Amino acid sequence: MIHIRQLHKSYHTEAISLHVLKGISLDIEAGEYVAVTGASGSGKSTLLNILGILDTYDAGDYHLNGTLIKNMSEREAAKFRNEMIGFVFQSFNLIHFKNALENVALPLYYKKVGRKKRNIIAMELLDKMGLKDWAHHMPNELSGGQKQRVAIARAMISGPKIILADEPTGALDSKTTIEVMDVLTNLNSEGITTIIVTHEKSVSDATNRIIHLKDGMIEYETRKNNGVHDTIPHVNMQSV
Repeated sequence: MIHIRQLHKSYHTEAISLHVLKGISLDIEAGEYVAVTGASGSGKSTLLNILGILDTYDAGDYHLNGTLIKNMSEREAAKFRNEMIGFVFQSFNLIHFKNALENVALPLYYKKVGRKKRNIIAMELLDKMGLKDWAHHMPNELSGGQKQRVAIARAMISGPKIILADEPTGALDSKTTIEVMDVLTNLNSEGITTIIVTHEKSVSDATNRIIHLKDGMIEYETRKNNGVHDTIPHVNMQSV
């Protein structure tokens, strides 16, 4: 599903040029459950933004579901994101003046789905998240875990093939982290490719594959075998 070869990304200012990704090569197949880890500045969020077509890259190739993601117009990129990807962020990104139901239903509004239909679908997702009774509450009336479950429901409403989560438990306590990870794990078990950027070991340990970045490169990765992650060397794949 995701195929990256020799991906490079730099940011430039008048004073400095920062080479953030230095030849990343990576394959993630449909249905995988992956964590991306590494210290601050290792390139985790930059990689996730490129995967989500929120940022561009300088060199290399990125194919998503067989399509080369390069030099897309914003309209093309938005269409691809809407069809393929659901996003979950640390800060939830809920609209403060809309209730939980309205927040979840919002992506369907932009797809011109009628109000009645989109609210029915949104309510079904809130029910799945255990939040049906909170559907008409505003974000400031919800706990952190409830906000994140609302955000996950919103990410799911367009039927994405991939969930990209950037530090989804970073603002949550340990108990709520477990609850949110249970939700993401259940979604992955339904066949949704799930990629989580995290610095929390408990979060990465819940996934089946961990990709560890260091200084803009993949240092190593681990894969779960009988419930235990085994570290394996990373093979730097050339363009094919």
